[in-house]
Amino acid sequence: MSAQAHAPAVDHHDDHGHHHKETFITKYIFSQDHKMISKQYLITGLFMGIIGIAMSILFRMQLAWPEEPFTIFEIFLGKWAEGGVMDPSVYLALVTIHGTIMVFFVLTAGLSGTFSNLLIPLQIGARDMASGFLNMVSYWLFFLSSVIMVLSLFVEAGPASAGWTIYPPLSALPQAIPGSGAGMTLWLVSMAIFIASSLLGSLNYIVTVLNLRTKGMSMTRLPLTIWAFFITAVIGVVSFPVLLSAALMLIMDRSFGTSFFLSDIYIAGEVLHNQGGSPVLFEHLFWFLGHPEVYIVLLPALGITSEIIATNSRKPIFGYRAMVASILAIAFLSTIVWGHHMFISGMNPFLGSVFTFTTLLIAIPSAVKAFNYITTLWKGNLQMNPAMLFSIGLVSTFITGGLTGIILGDSALDINVHDTYFVVAHFHLVMGISALYGLFAGVYHWFPKMFQGRMMNKNLGYVHFWVTAIGAYGVFFPMHFIGMAGLPRRYYTNTNFPYFDDLADVNVVITIFAIITAAVQLVFLWNFIYSIFYGKRGPKNPWKSNTLEWTAEVKHIHGNWDGPIPHVYRWAYDYSKLNEDESDYVIPGQDFIPQTLPLQENEEEMNH
Repeated sequence: MSAQAHAPAVDHHDDHGHHHKETFITKYIFSQDHKMISKQYLITGLFMGIIGIAMSILFRMQLAWPEEPFTIFEIFLGKWAEGGVMDPSVYLALVTIHGTIMVFFVLTAGLSGTFSNLLIPLQIGARDMASGFLNMVSYWLFFLSSVIMVLSLFVEAGPASAGWTIYPPLSALPQAIPGSGAGMTLWLVSMAIFIASSLLGSLNYIVTVLNLRTKGMSMTRLPLTIWAFFITAVIGVVSFPVLLSAALMLIMDRSFGTSFFLSDIYIAGEVLHNQGGSPVLFEHLFWFLGHPEVYIVLLPALGITSEIIATNSRKPIFGYRAMVASILAIAFLSTIVWGHHMFISGMNPFLGSVFTFTTLLIAIPSAVKAFNYITTLWKGNLQMNPAMLFSIGLVSTFITGGLTGIILGDSALDINVHDTYFVVAHFHLVMGISALYGLFAGVYHWFPKMFQGRMMNKNLGYVHFWVTAIGAYGVFFPMHFIGMAGLPRRYYTNTNFPYFDDLADVNVVITIFAIITAAVQLVFLWNFIYSIFYGKRGPKNPWKSNTLEWTAEVKHIHGNWDGPIPHVYRWAYDYSKLNEDESDYVIPGQDFIPQTLPLQENEEEMNH
């Protein structure tokens, strides 16, 4: 009996109450439908991304041509750039808000919030999240924190400017610099609300994956996307409260006279009353979140890549269990490596050696993922669409960025390049660009699932990828060299140091690449917005994929399946599966077997 003759078994539970009449407000604004909430996260994240990238172009122009006045500075920065000359204090503010927006509001909420919401219920066979109400609240808290962060740009004394890591005492003393005033307070309030949003979302994702899987969807049949989102949520629940405690103690130091992070401070000859605190304590608290944050950003992108590479290689993902084990190992190790950000803080050398060991250890599960991606691609029937190109690009930047991490993870080698552009190059490649590639890959791949079966323009996608890929390496590859030459980060000009004069031309090259790379994102935005309304409609399962989301109707209904929920009989990666004699596919003429099709007679389930 052929597999096609089997009607997919279905589940008739929970099939009521999902088609009630919705108003514009309940459908598009205060929606409790995970698909709509995912779109809200994505569009908010893209908007914040535009702000973050625009800021980076402003400060890159300042670095490339430090003596030149620019009219654009005066237009966007007002009193902070009179006559087109950027004020030094606003340079640091731009760097601070750029880092904050990109790490938290784009790559954490924009990536994880979008795709965890979209895919968890659809890929595990659930009607919705465990709590639609909490899901809605988590988005609106994120939106509120975004609004407060943007509003902080307009306060009179300027936005926060202590770096995105907001180290005390700059962040703890309102009188320290202009950006330590109301802008810093708004930064802390925004982040406290953001953390509340992230915790609500993460708890929802965890409960949904554990409790709402459809019949047959065991943990070993979950797509790697769901494993990645699930473990990301676990890391968030473990580490985000630590940053919240640091932010609350910093608010206490700023406003209520405590001394958690302050001691023996002099300002303009005045001795402050603060005694007994330690700014290094803040560093420990911040990086206990700050390093897991790298994987909160990266793991969803790697999960998306796993799905896209397997689908577009027309091959089973290589080493499924090893990939799951590597996600679990990364989750554990990411919480015990935070000290490698603090090697020059006066850390005990023995403790430094412990952090060096755990940091180098995390390279092993990361390498497992990289090699398994390459092996999956090897001799595959590669479908080079934009999503696949961005996924392969992610593997490339993950490897290049990861290799420099071995240098920064060594306490002796780190001293030479700490706080230089080498660090900027490393984390932008391994975290920033890799995660953005994952975001872009996910948008291109699941766009038809988000927007009623419409497809994005493939040719514009190719232009977007190639210019972005060349531009990203053009920006961050040279930074390694100027970093090794000793060029410090966060300086608004290096003209006072003759030693760095020879590096000025490199900064110009980097800035030109940055402007080109930023400009081509407009191609993506145009493609995205145009395709929502006018994109060509594709088939129900345009990529011939096995996972459950492609069995749901194209029309958006609150409940995902118009009728019973499908059951699952196999893992998500039965691509190009041959019959016993290896002369033909299990299903003739079809190189994929959806999870909803029961096993044939004498067919063995694969999940290795």
